Amino acid sequence: MRRKLVVGNWKMHGDQAMTTALCAEIARGVKQAIARAADPASVAEVALCPPHILIPLAATALADSEVAVGAQDVDAHANGAFSGQISADMLVDSGCRYVIVGHSERRTHYHETDALVAQKTATALAAGLSAIVCCGETMAQRQAERTEQVVERQLAAALDGIGAADFANLVIAYEPVWAIGSGVTATPTQAQQAHHFIRQRLAAHNPRAATCRILYGGSMKPQNAAALLANADIDGGLIGGAALQASDFLAICNAAAT
Repeated sequence: MRRKLVVGNWKMHGDQAMTTALCAEIARGVKQAIARAADPASVAEVALCPPHILIPLAATALADSEVAVGAQDVDAHANGAFSGQISADMLVDSGCRYVIVGHSERRTHYHETDALVAQKTATALAAGLSAIVCCGETMAQRQAERTEQVVERQLAAALDGIGAADFANLVIAYEPVWAIGSGVTATPTQAQQAHHFIRQRLAAHNPRAATCRILYGGSMKPQNAAALLANADIDGGLIGGAALQASDFLAICNAAAT
């Protein structure tokens, strides 16, 4: 049984006051959900990924909670003369458990290639982080019926660079690029089809990979979370805009309870 996981990606939003308040409210909500549950394992795991500069503050605010901290990106190098970059060891030292790798915004705005995403994935896993590897197609690619081809290419690059033991710390996030920030969401059927395809490709690569959690990352919100999360191969969500409002984010977390 794969435990659900809900990850909040704050993107380039937030300041110290917001971080302290939002972390406290979400931590309180998760604690209450666990207290209400007959089985604490039925409550989704939760992680928050603030901007790099706010990670230490978030880690302090969440230190005694059930909410983990993650980062939105990591450099492919372990260390060195790479001004402005953040290494995987630095993230671990700052209190991170997770890191998002290959988000569509990184691929689009910063021209990250499949090869670079694969390098970042391997570096993150080697440092002990759980890597949330993103994949997904654009609207043009979907309309050209190339969704599976694009997703398979992105997955293959990331998976080829890691060992079998790393699959325990690997999370995949399917994010249809056409749904991110657009207000348009894949239907539950569309999302399940993509997740099922990913599950099959993971299993074909390595039987242990079939246990990886696959998150939906295309405009999940309180209004559609339950319908999406009811599907067999959708193991949680990578949440953008709704992660900036505690009530919306907690509603999604509650919808993920099993």
